[in-house]
Amino acid sequence: MKTRHFLLALLAGATLLATAGQAAAQQQRPIRLVVPYAAGGPIDVTARMLAERVKDSLGTVIIDNKPGAGGNIGADIVAKAAPDGLTIGIAATATHAVNPWLYSKIPFNAATDFAPITQMVRVPNVLVMNAETAQRLKINTVADLIRYAKANPAKLNYGSGGNGSAGHLAGELFKKQAGIFALHIPYNGGNPAQLALLSGQVDFNFDNLATAAPNIRSGKLKAIAVTTLQRSSAMPELPPVADTLKGFSIDTWWGLVAPAGTPHDVVVKLNQAFVAALNAPETKTRFATLLAEPVANSPEQFGAFMKSELSKYEAVVKATGARVD
Repeated sequence: MKTRHFLLALLAGATLLATAGQAAAQQQRPIRLVVPYAAGGPIDVTARMLAERVKDSLGTVIIDNKPGAGGNIGADIVAKAAPDGLTIGIAATATHAVNPWLYSKIPFNAATDFAPITQMVRVPNVLVMNAETAQRLKINTVADLIRYAKANPAKLNYGSGGNGSAGHLAGELFKKQAGIFALHIPYNGGNPAQLALLSGQVDFNFDNLATAAPNIRSGKLKAIAVTTLQRSSAMPELPPVADTLKGFSIDTWWGLVAPAGTPHDVVVKLNQAFVAALNAPETKTRFATLLAEPVANSPEQFGAFMKSELSKYEAVVKATGARVD
């Protein structure tokens, strides 16, 4: 009888240990952070920086690169993941503001399929001209460019990395708000577009500040203005386009989201960990090398921001007529 009681107690103890072990293992499961772009780019680099900084508060965060379809493949993986806080992902200008209007079919709903955690980064775009062209046409400011375009209709053109790209959308928004015309010339990527500008094939571009900075500093490109509402800490001497065209704002941003339905307390925990990482001086220093500005905010603030961006780009994309089938 004693042996039977002993065996039952031993079995009960083993069951408790197994249950506790399973709970501990579940708590220690790594978080999967889906990056919808290839490894090595600025979005991937910043995600890896933050993953390293939150390991003490959240445990291991594994970066999972899922590029393709303009970021839609990776975003869709996050949208359809279990809402348990173990899968989160990057939301970017393309995936959550532009693509829903650019693609005729998209496998997720950018407005309803995600729970915002926090914005991460803002990277300004910059209005640039070939330095020799700017000098010849006597263009030093946004007002100069608009004045020249109005006095010389249909003489200006601008390049971009392709139909529906950030440079294309910025150019169309600029034309609309300035009331000018400039012919859009799409290239197969940002680098060919910049080479076309450097060689004088096009008159101006809206380029990523990090990409354009070396040629600005070398004097090959003339920087006119940044496209953020405020000046950029990377080049504080440049005024915003918004100083001339009120409300003009079209920059590159990305942040963190979880699947819709993720419990509020889980979202709050993720927000607190990543906001602390974004506000760390070391993060700001490392992001500065990418000319990226950390943006840490609440889930509610990031959600409202994404909603406003989605609405803004609906008008911009439709105005361009750009479409991806």
